[in-house]
Amino acid sequence: MITARFPTHPGVLLVAPVRGLVSEVPRVLSALEEQAPAQVGLGLSAGELQSLHDYFVASEADPVVPLTENETSEVRGLVRFGEVRVPNPSFVEVLRWAAHRGVPASPLDPDDDHTAALFAHHIGYVELVRRTVRERRVSRSPPTPSSADEFALEWDREVAGGRGSREFAAARDGYLARQVAALSTRLPLAVVVDRERFDSVREMIVQPPPAPPA
Repeated sequence: MITARFPTHPGVLLVAPVRGLVSEVPRVLSALEEQAPAQVGLGLSAGELQSLHDYFVASEADPVVPLTENETSEVRGLVRFGEVRVPNPSFVEVLRWAAHRGVPASPLDPDDDHTAALFAHHIGYVELVRRTVRERRVSRSPPTPSSADEFALEWDREVAGGRGSREFAAARDGYLARQVAALSTRLPLAVVVDRERFDSVREMIVQPPPAPPA
């Protein structure tokens, strides 16, 4: 897990755990307890947040979660560093923490339709084919760094290292940063994103990009 505070945005805490790693959960919750946020924002779409709440926070029994081949390979690579759960246990436990304390939790990513439109705009046919090839390659041979942190970064570089994929990720992170700016009227605020998004999101919180033309 890595965190950041912002001299230009006092009261905002950015928290970025490694996706799936259970040992990150207590560190994330400790950071939230220290921050005592008035609200929490998560790097999820509204639909994703609602699903996590309905099926994993409010439900008495967790449902079976089917995994893609790529997700299965990511889990197998990450399990060297400890227990792994799907969906991301850090997000589930942050939502549970917020619900128990009456702290509003807001989705910061664009909704599914908007995300699909961004994907289609930035990732053309050639990039899609290359991305699929990269996903298959990394699924067959996951990275083997010495830490979970480096694993998350290397996995993302392998899968989403193409120009179109980077532009798509930047567009999504820009949307998130603008949502953070909108939420900053009520502080303190904790923002939780996957580890590989940390650097981009941190930069964009400091200087949110302008909204694209309608």
